[in-house]
Amino acid sequence: MSQSLVTWAFPTTIVFGAGAVSGVADHVKRIGGSRALVVCDAGVVKVGIAERVRALLEAGGVAAAVFDKVDPNPVETNVVDGVAAYRAHGATCIVAVGGGSPLDTGKLIALKVTHERPLADYDDAVDGGRFVSPNVPPIVTIPTTAGTGSEVGRSGVVTLEATGRKTVIFSPHLLAKVALLDPELTRSMPARVTAATGFDALTHCLEAFCSLGDHPMADAIALGGLELCAANLARAVEHGDDLAARGAMMKAAMMGAVAFQKGLGACHSLAHPLSSEKGLHHGLANALCLPAVVEFNEAAIHAKLERVRAVLDANAKTCTDAVRALRKRVGLPDGLRHEGVTDADIPKLSQKAFEDACHQSNPRRASRDDLATLYRASL
Repeated sequence: MSQSLVTWAFPTTIVFGAGAVSGVADHVKRIGGSRALVVCDAGVVKVGIAERVRALLEAGGVAAAVFDKVDPNPVETNVVDGVAAYRAHGATCIVAVGGGSPLDTGKLIALKVTHERPLADYDDAVDGGRFVSPNVPPIVTIPTTAGTGSEVGRSGVVTLEATGRKTVIFSPHLLAKVALLDPELTRSMPARVTAATGFDALTHCLEAFCSLGDHPMADAIALGGLELCAANLARAVEHGDDLAARGAMMKAAMMGAVAFQKGLGACHSLAHPLSSEKGLHHGLANALCLPAVVEFNEAAIHAKLERVRAVLDANAKTCTDAVRALRKRVGLPDGLRHEGVTDADIPKLSQKAFEDACHQSNPRRASRDDLATLYRASL
């Protein structure tokens, strides 16, 4: 009997622990960098982390410049401006610092330094990764949140000017050479941001585990990430100085991004337009849509969702109930209406969601009408 082949990998070097950021200059030099562009956003500058990283690089013999023009939901202009900053500094590598937005933008700046096609050509929805060659400048990632896991992911997400659609650009050549996971850098996150980013990590793990396809390593890593979220998310929200809980959530975020190389699902297709059209934080958008998607998928993957329920809350009646209970415990709202989304937004949102590639690996096929129904159920 013939069997289709699958390929598995997660090769980024990951350095974890309090103080990990202090070695950034050594890591940059080890991968051949001599002049670094530090890509971040205004928030990372405000709390002093950008200057700390720049100073560590300079003290270690790496000339560093800071580029902080990254929007909370990155747009194409951020990438274009970042490429200009890279060239102006004569940079030889990227050090991306922050949450998912600066990390994604840093990867896409690296891509565009050496790749001439328009960003739209690299869209994962049209297999644009085939145009990405290995000659991408080396990237070091330093997360300051515990959510996207972009520090170990092989994709960048950006809203394109031509379509206004949040677009995933995916290639193994976008992987960071080194990711420095320092839980001390997440201490400055407010409780609500901790909750929203943590739900992003949880959603990555849950959707990856439930997605179509055969990837046993991704499934095992996703379940491990869910266990970490169940045990530590609420504690990280309620006790922001608990470095053990903060570190565990950084691990969960990293594991979620490793796992979702298998695929994601309908929740992410719903969440992406909520960010590009309505300005919602990506993790919050996931949190508000996830219960409806879990309920939608129940008939298709009951046994898998029972495993997730047992991890999140063995006493919950359903997996949907377990997700809702954790969302409530960490103080997030119970619907999109609280964030300004109305019935009038749904036609446009559902069209954008249907154009998003993530739902193609959802365990239950979702039509445009299904996605509209899921938005309504999430209001």
